Amino acid sequence: MGYADIETTDKGFLVNLDDWNEDIAKEIAIAEAIPELTQKHWDLINFLRDEYINNNANQPNERNMVKAMAAVWGEKPSTKDLYDLFPMQPSKQATKIAGLPETKRKGGY
Repeated sequence: MGYADIETTDKGFLVNLDDWNEDIAKEIAIAEAIPELTQKHWDLINFLRDEYINNNANQPNERNMVKAMAAVWGEKPSTKDLYDLFPMQPSKQATKIAGLPETKRKGGY
């Protein structure tokens, strides 16, 4: 079963969190013009999934993503670094690839 076979919203977000897996994430990334997911992509995707699933459906803003990735990567990334990974706005595009519901937040701060 692929991304095209899964129920999504009109913006391409998964309707059912349980439909997600790493292969689906790769398909969504390709549809989002991200041909390859690097370890840094996966670090952010896994952080977002963990926050949503294990922290009361929390959807961190970009400032909190930067702080979390600094701890994971051992160096503080800039917001631009996150945009280099997810050019169509990390808080929305990474969330979509992570199979999570669309955040209603407008920006990173």
